[in-house]
Amino acid sequence: MVDKNVINCPSCGAKNAGDAKRCGSCGATLEELQPINDAQRERERRYQQEGFSLGWAGIALGVQAVLTAAIIVALPSAVGSLDFEGYYGMTLVIPVWFVGGLLVGLISPGKTFVEPVVAAFIVAMPTIFYLYNGIFGVLGPGQTVRTMPIFMYVIMAIIGVMFSLVGSYVGERIQLGPPPKTLA
Repeated sequence: MVDKNVINCPSCGAKNAGDAKRCGSCGATLEELQPINDAQRERERRYQQEGFSLGWAGIALGVQAVLTAAIIVALPSAVGSLDFEGYYGMTLVIPVWFVGGLLVGLISPGKTFVEPVVAAFIVAMPTIFYLYNGIFGVLGPGQTVRTMPIFMYVIMAIIGVMFSLVGSYVGERIQLGPPPKTLA
């Protein structure tokens, strides 16, 4: 039988009077135990990811890989005056991964923030290798001009991965629309 005049502290488990604001044992606030109405709970959960989807991670990986390969590898091959080695290539992948995250956020049926980030992280590794070593990095000479040390490639890749998170969040916000208005 549950006594409504007694509240167990969520921090230490001590029993307190039903009208207590703080725990008599540890001092934790007991007001947080009030039930949250369903509308407020729904607003809070609206933008939270509920799980990791391997299917959407695969789709995000495909989107990120195709966009990166098209811009960093294919475009310079098609237009000879473009050369995305070193700094220029790493600077260009940041908005490319943002757009990849944005696209996945727009087309996914659920909340998918993590999947584009994982995909961008996976795509970042060969991208760093390609841009640092050039096309012939393993077989012969690498870049014609090495513009940055390797740690800068890693830092810029991390920034690009974070931008894919921002892009996926923006895509989800666009897809879900504005939050519902409150009556209060």
